[in-house]
Amino acid sequence: MTADALRAQGFEVEISIDATARPAVEVEADRIDRQAERVAALEQKAERRSDRAEQAWKAEHRAVEALPPGGEPIKIGHHSEQRHRRALDTAHRRLGQAVSAQNDARQAQRRAESAAATTEARYSPVTVKNRIDKLHADQRADQRERDGHERTLFVLGDTKQVEKFPPAQGAYRELLESRIAEREDQISYWEAVRAQQIESGKATNYGPDTISKGDLVQWSGGWYPVVRVNKKSVTIPSIVGGSWTDTMPYHKLSGHKRRDEGAQTAAAGTVSEETCS
Repeated sequence: MTADALRAQGFEVEISIDATARPAVEVEADRIDRQAERVAALEQKAERRSDRAEQAWKAEHRAVEALPPGGEPIKIGHHSEQRHRRALDTAHRRLGQAVSAQNDARQAQRRAESAAATTEARYSPVTVKNRIDKLHADQRADQRERDGHERTLFVLGDTKQVEKFPPAQGAYRELLESRIAEREDQISYWEAVRAQQIESGKATNYGPDTISKGDLVQWSGGWYPVVRVNKKSVTIPSIVGGSWTDTMPYHKLSGHKRRDEGAQTAAAGTVSEETCS
């Protein structure tokens, strides 16, 4: 341990641990910076491997050009036999090396592309909204634990059996308070991100106050008539053409047309029969 080593050298050492969570804005900024550095390193690695693959293929071409022209067979017992065999072995070996180097280059490029897409995926509008919803759900659960709550086990006639949970106490309450405060900061950060996405048009902000039954909504490139408007989603016909209905959360919708606009769209033939069946 570092502290013990320093003490052994005659130094006075005082250990202090700060368990305070860092602000979400700092955590996310550091995460983005680290990911950018990783992307740059992977791109450099992919470039190096691509250069190696190119050199390997050039070596393979030279080895093939060194073979006797016209696919001449090995002359058994001739003084050229050993030279011919070595040339074939070299060409075969160079081919394997070139293929291996090419595969390594492609794998490195895929890793670089995947890393480059990580931050974008983390900040995609749907992912951001899903994260906010989960943070709020976790927050409500911790607040119930902190403040105490009750749940109904069963109702039988006039009899209602309720299980009561008292407010958290002691160290557990302190842990809950810490988690709630940290999560509140995260919620504020991600809600600000979503607000910016909505303002810029990158994210939609549909809800029961903006969509009505009979309107058309867009999801994954297809348009669907709204069968029912719910608190957090809309009900639409089966997305695979079945006789049932499906529900789609508002934040996953990418477009909306009011009933009169939808009628014009359908009349123009831009809504497929498969989509609206």
